[in-house]
Amino acid sequence: MRTQYDFSKIKGEKNPYIPRLKQPITIRLDQGTVAYFKDLANELDMPYQNLINLYLRDCAQHQKKLALKWAQPRA
Repeated sequence: MRTQYDFSKIKGEKNPYIPRLKQPITIRLDQGTVAYFKDLANELDMPYQNLINLYLRDCAQHQKKLALKWAQPRA
């Protein structure tokens, strides 16, 4: 292996994976929700963060929406 390499003649190319890069965020999830995804991820032998990302991506691609019903406050 060489001790030095000459990179001056290499043509620069943009990283083709830039559109697929992930954005780090902070999110608060219930302990039970995290435990569910961790258990499922262990069964599938993959990181639980990737599994959550795949699930959320599927929701976004299929434009899934929750049917939320808020409880009425008591008078």
